[in-house]
This record gives sequence, C-alpha cells and structure tokens, in this order.
Amino acid sequence: MVNVPRLVIAAPSSGSGKTTVATGLMAAFAGRGLAVSGHKVGPDYIDPGYHTLATGRPGRNLDAYMCGPELVAPLFAHGAQGCDLAVVEGVMGLYDGASGQGELASTAQVAKLLRAPVVLVVDASSQSRSVAALVHGFASWDTQVRIGGVILNKVGSDRHEALLREALDESGVPVLGVLRRAPQVAVPSRHLGLVPVAERRGDAVGAVAAMADRVRGGCDLDALMALARSAPPVPGAVWSAAEAVGACGGPVPLPAPSLDRGSAPDPAPQTPEGLVCAPERVESARDVPGVVIAVASGPAFTFSYAEHCELLAAAGATVVPFDPLRDEALPEGTRGLVVGGGFPEVYASELSANEPLRKDVAELALSGAPVAAECAGLLYLARSLDGLPMCGVLDAEARMSERLTLGYRDAVAVSDSVLAATGTRMRGHEFHRTVLEPGAGEAPAWGMHQPERRVEGFVQQGVHASYLHTHWASAPDTARRFVERCKG
Repeated sequence: MVNVPRLVIAAPSSGSGKTTVATGLMAAFAGRGLAVSGHKVGPDYIDPGYHTLATGRPGRNLDAYMCGPELVAPLFAHGAQGCDLAVVEGVMGLYDGASGQGELASTAQVAKLLRAPVVLVVDASSQSRSVAALVHGFASWDTQVRIGGVILNKVGSDRHEALLREALDESGVPVLGVLRRAPQVAVPSRHLGLVPVAERRGDAVGAVAAMADRVRGGCDLDALMALARSAPPVPGAVWSAAEAVGACGGPVPLPAPSLDRGSAPDPAPQTPEGLVCAPERVESARDVPGVVIAVASGPAFTFSYAEHCELLAAAGATVVPFDPLRDEALPEGTRGLVVGGGFPEVYASELSANEPLRKDVAELALSGAPVAAECAGLLYLARSLDGLPMCGVLDAEARMSERLTLGYRDAVAVSDSVLAATGTRMRGHEFHRTVLEPGAGEAPAWGMHQPERRVEGFVQQGVHASYLHTHWASAPDTARRFVERCKG
C-alpha cells in the first residue's frame, strides 16, 4: 500500500495556469522543509525539469498510454518514496487523453488510478457567476474523479473575487486559492514549448521562486495539505528498476541486424509493453562497476526519463553523463552510448564545431558498439543538420520544418537491434519540428500504422536511431538487452 499525501493539479484546458500552480506549490511546500515529489501526466519532458528545480528530486512522468495504466501507481510510488507530499501536474484539460481512446492517458484517469483529489485551476479572467456552472460540470462529469477544490487564476479585483466566491459557494467546491492578474512569470517558450531548465540556469531558478511566491501569497497551503492527506492508500507494489530488470531473465541472444526492409506488420490493439538522467553519475546497482554507458546531457539533450538511467544501472551499467556542447571526448571506457531527445537544432553550430567529439561518436558507432538515439540523437547522428556537419553515422540529412509532428504512436520493431527483437511491439511518442531525408534506412527501426502506415528510423551495426520516444519502464528488457550487448 502506498500512502503518500498527494494532489493532482488539473484545469479545464491548456493555458489555465497548471504549470505555475503545480510548480509553485512544489517549491512553496519544499520551502517549508517538506520532501516533495513532482510528477507530470503524459510524455512532456520540459515541465519535469522545473519540478526538479522546485523539489530537488527528479521530476517524473506518469503516462498511461506509453507505460500502461497498470504501471501508473507503481511508478508514482517509486518516485514519491519517502516524501511528505506528491504533486502531480496534469496535461491539457482534465478529461483530455489520447486521441480517440476515451479517457486513456488523461489527467482524470491518472487521478483515479492514484485515488488522488484534484485541484482545478480555473482561468477566471472573463467570467463571474458562470464559474460555478463550469466547476459543477467538471465535478459531476465523472463521479469517480474527486475535485477537492478550486484555485482561481487571473482574478481582476476584490469585487471580481467576491463574485466568484459567491457563485462557487453554491457549487459545494471550496476555493483553495486566488491568484490575481499579473505579468506572466518569465518562462519563455519556443517551437516545442517552454525553454528547458538546463538552458536557463539562473533565470529558471528565479522563475520557480516567482511561482512559489505567487502561490504562497494566494493559496491556502494548510487547506491544500489537508486535502492531500485525505487521499486514501493506493494498493499495489512500488516499482523497482532492479526487480523489473531481474524479471526479464538471463542474457538475450542477439542476431545480426536484418538488411531486409520488409513491410511493417499491423500492430494489434494491446496493453503497451514498452533521459532526465540524474545530474550526477548513476552507479550500478551491482557490487562491482559495470560497463560504462555514456548518456548525452546538457542544454542540447534534455529530453529523457529518469527511469532509463535507473534501468541501465540495474542491468549492470555504470551510467556517465556527458555534455556534447562542452566535452571533446566520450567518457573514458565508453562501451555504449545513449543520445536522447532535446534541441540540437538550437545548438547546431556548437554541436558541429565540436569536431573531436563528433569523430569520437562516429568511431564508436563504426566499431559496432551499441548506440541508442531518440529524436535529437537521431539528428545528431545524421550527416548534417540545417547544412552543418554532424556525426555522419547515418547517411541522412536533417533540417528544420514548419510542421509540428506530435502524437502517440503504436510501433513494432521491423529489424533486430540492440534495443528490440523483430516483432517487438512498443508504444511511444513523436514530438519534433524537423525532417530527416531519408526517413528510414535499409533496415528501419520501427513500423507504424498511425497517423499513416510507414517505416521509420535506422538500424545498422550497433546503432538504433529513430524519432520515436519510448519509456523503458514499460519494456525493461530494452535496457537489459542494451547492456548485454555493451558487455559484448
């Protein structure tokens, strides 16, 4: 049983102020000396970075599409172990989930799986008495979702506040906070959302402090904590990287990659099976250090899930972060390389100028060592990005595009690789404004059937490179398979 006090911060729609309230609450409660765990519904990589800054603990994602509903509570329990409070920031509107799949991956579904009370953040800037109808509708839509209170955002005046409170008195949903209209907290955005913490450093610290000040000044923290403590225990086990990897069994025989393009099988509907790395070195869970796996980090590569490094370590690796913008060589003794997502397009000139590291990466890949690259990593391994030389591992050219590619994907491995055997089904997510030409190699990585039927990515020697982001907690065999190949 998991019995951590917890709140889910949701809203009727995007843009209502969830991030400000959730991050501000985390920082405000941490400022009281509480151990706070931050979580984000969905595949978002950027908000958890601000949660990490607010709490001093790794921000974690809860994604019922990529990991399956059955893993939401165990992963939450893993992240919230030993904490006094957990705050879960929702995604989009409270009841919005994976397109065409009902409540799957919605904030409402996660709240139900965690048996957590919901605090609804409402943009009240253009309404008064109507706020009661809106809150009533959200509270009554699904009786299994418990809306325990409302935080009113963008309130204009004392008179406006009085009208809103009077209306909500009739709804039976208490007002737990009122935030006045004010200049937005300085969290700049660009083509894929907020600018990540790793790129802003001191400015990000100031932004989180400003969020905490707003929440502290406008919210009833004692009432919010009492609501969090009212959450009943959640039945189920705590997720463990060591247990997940151990459940996979012994070493996997890895055949040579297929050179046949073939066609992508049609993934059947199913329960999904399947790097914010900690900023410091993650040691192997075993008694002796394992093989060294280098993991790209720093401002250009900020998109990753904390569980990836934990799984690699549990499988017997010593995980060593490095910064491709600064380090001119891979970590000493590197036997495998993971390059996750991020913003290489923003740092293309700096990445290209680091020629010694580009050559080191190319030599490692040419040697047949395992290399796993997702999205930004795919672009970094290409021959060029917006005309600037990259690592040249893949015979492909990348460029920025005006079109946003975004959405969940059902995928099947169409080539044996260091990550997956042919036929392995996984669920993932695409999120980019770039185009790679060609989009697939002679041995593609994945076949997908939505939004259109296609093959995508590259498998060659030890390289697996693709636009698809996956969550390895849903398929811990991915990490074990990768580490076993690194061991040779």
